[in-house]
Amino acid sequence: RTEAEQLLRQEVYTGLICLPFILVLSAKLSLKRCNIRHYQIKKTDTGQFFLAEKYTFSSIPDVIHYHEHNAAGLVTRLRYAVGPMGRCVPATSGFSSEKWEINPCELTFMKELGSGQFGLVKLGKWRAQQKVAIKAIREGAMCEEDFIEEAKVMMRLCHPKLVQLYGVCLQQRPLLIVAEFMENGCLLNFLRQRGRSLRDAWLLSMCQDVCEGMEYLETHSFIHRDLAARNCLVSEHNVVKVSDFGMTRYVLDNQYTSSSGAKFPVKWSPPEVLHYSRYSSKSDVWSFGVVMWEIYSDGRTPFENRSNLEVVNDITRGIRLYRPYRASHSLYSIMYSCWHEKPQGRPPFSELLADIRKLAENPD
Repeated sequence: RTEAEQLLRQEVYTGLICLPFILVLSAKLSLKRCNIRHYQIKKTDTGQFFLAEKYTFSSIPDVIHYHEHNAAGLVTRLRYAVGPMGRCVPATSGFSSEKWEINPCELTFMKELGSGQFGLVKLGKWRAQQKVAIKAIREGAMCEEDFIEEAKVMMRLCHPKLVQLYGVCLQQRPLLIVAEFMENGCLLNFLRQRGRSLRDAWLLSMCQDVCEGMEYLETHSFIHRDLAARNCLVSEHNVVKVSDFGMTRYVLDNQYTSSSGAKFPVKWSPPEVLHYSRYSSKSDVWSFGVVMWEIYSDGRTPFENRSNLEVVNDITRGIRLYRPYRASHSLYSIMYSCWHEKPQGRPPFSELLADIRKLAENPD
């Protein structure tokens, strides 16, 4: 353990793992406090290996591989390996410099589009021609590897209803993500400003856009984990695309258990997330139902005037969002199906998409 701690303290990343001995694993949790936890890889009576009892595997590499994608009982996912023979793989590994690296000199910054807890987004031009959204990390606001991981997720996604990554700038600070620019901005603001003027057909089309993007994620084993109107963007022609992949995870078994203490959007979350931090494509389905509600409520806040604790109690007792006045009974039936108490009771995105398309062809 002492050897493992010495190795981990030298590194500048969190979520590191060190295997100095065959059945002991050490993880570094924090840069500032340099917190380190030690875990013993245990073995069941049937010869299965595990770190968390619910997740057993036939070999130690399988254990490590699973927890690279899922915290599942640990305080962090296992992101990078480090050992006596060498330092950890850099966070930027996995980028093809030729394909994804953008020279900052090719970017022209124009105006600020918005800012948040972790950084700001600016409108810019790439190679003096194409408008782009440039996302920069705010110094000290988040770990660089988290920022880079968001870009790595975006690299793997390609669908007309997902905001597209164009490239990254990694050779300077702040780090930059260069992505598709969406003229009409955040869906939430768009709904609050213009929702009442939109025809019902447009509202349903927006729901379909989001559902198409989410069906792609579901098919390709990604869980968004933060689906909400605030995290969708609207194009010049009112096409809606899913964005903000900072919490998105690639999963091996359609389930992800977040690390203890991780923050999540309570009013968009199902019971299994509220109580057990368990995510799956079906937790995204729940959130999609709330997004539909936002669209048909002109961007109102779900469970308005209720505290997070009150919302948790309401959801646990079976209380659900009411039918928005603009939503037909058929539409609300689709919306409500997303809020089944049990994940297995909720439809997959493929089924939701079919229902929405059917409703578009035969509106009430």
